[in-house]
Amino acid sequence: MTISNNPIFIVGAPRSGTTLLQYMLRSHPNISLPTGESHFIIPLYRDAKNFGDLKKAENIRRVLEAMYEKSADFLDTDIHGIKFDIDRLTTELFNEGKNSIPDIISALFEKNALGDNKQRWGDKTPYYVLHMKTLLEMFPSAQFIHLIRDGRDCALSMFERKHDFYVYNTFFAAKYWEIYVDGGRRIGKELGDKIYHEVRYEDLLDAPEDTLRRICAFLGEPFSDNVLNFKKSGSAGKTPLLQKSVQKDNQAKWRSKMSSRQIATFEGAVGDTLKALGYPLVTNAKLISLPVKALWRLHNMILTKFHTIF
Repeated sequence: MTISNNPIFIVGAPRSGTTLLQYMLRSHPNISLPTGESHFIIPLYRDAKNFGDLKKAENIRRVLEAMYEKSADFLDTDIHGIKFDIDRLTTELFNEGKNSIPDIISALFEKNALGDNKQRWGDKTPYYVLHMKTLLEMFPSAQFIHLIRDGRDCALSMFERKHDFYVYNTFFAAKYWEIYVDGGRRIGKELGDKIYHEVRYEDLLDAPEDTLRRICAFLGEPFSDNVLNFKKSGSAGKTPLLQKSVQKDNQAKWRSKMSSRQIATFEGAVGDTLKALGYPLVTNAKLISLPVKALWRLHNMILTKFHTIF
């Protein structure tokens, strides 16, 4: 089987529904996607000089060891086409002449795709949305799908895992979301529509077939009903909705679950970004003064430090 050298990256702000899209696309007969998030691609590339000459087997091993140190759970449980065996992989990659960080990473994902009997590999790690240029430098034929969700719903979801994201107030959640969304959109405009594709999470819920057909067309892949009838997660984990079919009502929860003060704070912080994305505002979205912004940031910083210490 020939493996395509056009990797797919699913990116976006945290809690934007990227895992749902990951499970949908990994059910496509041509697309191999692990079930977790890699997190190691950008750090390894940034540290490339620290590994020395990668034409030497011992240095390839050092890369694989660093990869495992960074993302052991991912490599042990989320890649399903191969076993992450450092000894075997070191020998194989050395013999195959994989002598750069991009070569080593792509070879790992390609081997996993072959094990999945798929032709194309991909990855879902949301924060890579801010590093799409670097990923394109590493993988010149890569394509990016940026999933965008109403930031008020993202905030609610982040609050459920506040200690994972260190998000402890509504203002900070709003700015956190905006950094990812605005940053990704700004980079995406530079990349162009053959490389970068935006998808609204709400469209994926309301019209999954039409949305997935557009995604497949962007990727140059034939549409498959498998992506609609995607293979569900075997366990609830942190995303129990993946055990069910698409839940159309998993949107606009902020209308009933956020207080009026929270909504006003969120919209005051990032109202322009919400409007630019077509999300309606329900308050006057008064701008937040600089002293109040500073207080919100200080509040979040104090709680973050408290949690990391205790």
